[in-house]
Amino acid sequence: MILAFASVSMASMAQEDPTLKYSVATNSFWQNWFVQVNASWNAFYSNEEKGADFAKGPFKDFRSAPGFSVAVGKWFTPGLGLRTKFAAMNGRSVISENKDANDIKFWNLQEQALFNLSNMLCGYSDTRVWNFIPYAGVGITRNCSYNTYELASSLGLLNTWKLSKRVLLNLDLGFTMCGDDFEGRLGNKRYVDLGGKGGDPSPSNHDRWFTAELGLTFNLGRVGWDKTPDVDAIKALSQSQIDALNAQLNDANAENARLNGRLREALANQKPAETPKAVREFVTTPVSVFFNLDKTNIASQKDLVNIEGVAKYAKENNTNLLVTGYADSATGKPDHNQWLSDERAKTVAEELVKMGVSRDKIETVGKGGVDELSPISFNRRATVQVK
Repeated sequence: MILAFASVSMASMAQEDPTLKYSVATNSFWQNWFVQVNASWNAFYSNEEKGADFAKGPFKDFRSAPGFSVAVGKWFTPGLGLRTKFAAMNGRSVISENKDANDIKFWNLQEQALFNLSNMLCGYSDTRVWNFIPYAGVGITRNCSYNTYELASSLGLLNTWKLSKRVLLNLDLGFTMCGDDFEGRLGNKRYVDLGGKGGDPSPSNHDRWFTAELGLTFNLGRVGWDKTPDVDAIKALSQSQIDALNAQLNDANAENARLNGRLREALANQKPAETPKAVREFVTTPVSVFFNLDKTNIASQKDLVNIEGVAKYAKENNTNLLVTGYADSATGKPDHNQWLSDERAKTVAEELVKMGVSRDKIETVGKGGVDELSPISFNRRATVQVK
């Protein structure tokens, strides 16, 4: 039931790039701790009632009782966590339909494993509002009224809604089952004396209860997960750096040939009495600036060092610059890739303006999604060249 509900629920969440699943750095021991405080409502189903034909409705007052719980836990990955949960409440032994006769006091201590399916199926996102978290646990419960102890196991669904970075609203729906001696029953006598209607007074099934809890989660210490650098970009910069340099070298050679041609033409056309004009060669354009997947901010500020020389040349020679933006054609729709390429070109143009180049000397062009370089991620760039 949990997996079926999860498969439907995840479809309503924002679509995220599957390559970002678990693309986070390992957190420290003191990171991503939390405390929860809840008010609860509980419905009890006792093994002593078997065959007694009691009403089964969970809202019957001889079954239901209020309570509270507190928990402390930690997320070890975006999808896996542990919490220690303590619940204390009025309870119901459900050995009759008399609420007062059923009243007991008890507490329940559980160690529970949490599975954040939102992060496990859709990838971690620090902006997600709703998280869907099944859990399972084991522990011990004590009936304080009859001084009995039993091992207990639990299953449930924890839903959290982000109110702020530090505070979440949580709705917890749980089921707990424990040994059949939890009620403190003393053979047939207690069953008969407290109003049993007959049937089998000593069945082998377990005592159990359902819980609905509403409360708040408070995140402690450092919250969230740092995304690791774009793996594709790292591979591109390391494994395919030669391809990128070759592409830039080819562009530079073409520019060098063009400038040499202009120089030869100027020398051929000059008058004998004239002093040849100095023609400055600038052969390092175009220069590339790289971006991460679906981002319009520059991946590494070190790339800006590469375009400082172009900016200096443009200022000194009053020349125009062309900034061309690209996106990779393998991801995203064409309209979105066109927007990405336009924005990347504008981002680099603004950096050139900060370096002193007049904005009216800069032309920006977006080429949309392309497949010019390998691997794919290296196509996420913008180039700067002298017009």
